[in-house]
Amino acid sequence: MANLRAGLIGLGVMGSHHLRVLRSMEGVDLAGVVDPYHASSQGTYSSVRELIDEGVDYCVVAVPTALHEEVALELADAHVHALVEKPLTDRAESAVRVADAFSRAGLIGAVGHVERYNPALQSMRQRIRVGDLGTVFQVTTRRQGPFPARIADVGVVKDLATHDLDLTSWILDRPYQSVFAKMGHRAGREHEDLVSVVADLRGGVIANHLVNWVSPFKERITIVNGERGSLVADTLSADITFYENGSTPTEWDGVANFRGVLEGDVIRYAISKPEPLRLEHEAFRDAVLGLPADIVTMDHGVMVTQVAEAILQSASTGTAVSL
Repeated sequence: MANLRAGLIGLGVMGSHHLRVLRSMEGVDLAGVVDPYHASSQGTYSSVRELIDEGVDYCVVAVPTALHEEVALELADAHVHALVEKPLTDRAESAVRVADAFSRAGLIGAVGHVERYNPALQSMRQRIRVGDLGTVFQVTTRRQGPFPARIADVGVVKDLATHDLDLTSWILDRPYQSVFAKMGHRAGREHEDLVSVVADLRGGVIANHLVNWVSPFKERITIVNGERGSLVADTLSADITFYENGSTPTEWDGVANFRGVLEGDVIRYAISKPEPLRLEHEAFRDAVLGLPADIVTMDHGVMVTQVAEAILQSASTGTAVSL
């Protein structure tokens, strides 16, 4: 079977990472790159149409978020499968248009929520599904760090928080039902740079998301609490740790009263750690080939965008927003 021909649209920071992976993908040939600032280079084109005319099976879209709809619709019209960087688009209504266009054309469309492919989160999801935590009560995520100069067209909610909205719903296989949020603008930029969210997911699970661009240190933590203990995933190191609820009573009353829940074993699991971006590309390649593949569908990308807009609405109005 001939290799798939893949194109890359956008050669910014994220695009450069996609380029590295595409160049080394088994079963894939890089047909060309669209970037008007480097169009004079061999294999680099100044327009999406030029790349399409070269013949491509699928494209990775890594342009600024505000351009996602325009580029994705052009690919759908040309019957080209697409992996679009997250978020799917900058507005929920445009995300719906993109998802509908790919569905009508019978195309494979996916969204680049790369955190789903982090080994720690994949292990967490599997352990929850087999009942390691029992009934899940609460999810807490912390995603913070300095402002990345590459981001200019969206705020912290649509750029960073969308990671947590996707992974939380995916890990638990539950949709969001309502959100309440507070946000702030602390660095003088047009868009928000910090947000705190309290949300309800189906089945009574409470979620808390702390996201910002105002911290001097970088943190990517997901904590899931359940009746049997807690799972903690650090996606920077791809480590996952289980804190088990203990069954041996503490005889020292003062310590027992202070600690509350009994402390059991603490286990940091040894897991393999392949690169998440490569796993994302391999899954999309397999989906295009018609093989079983766990991709982030555009319908799920629409949901994430809708929840993000509900968070912005809640923060603006000071009220909870139902979904």
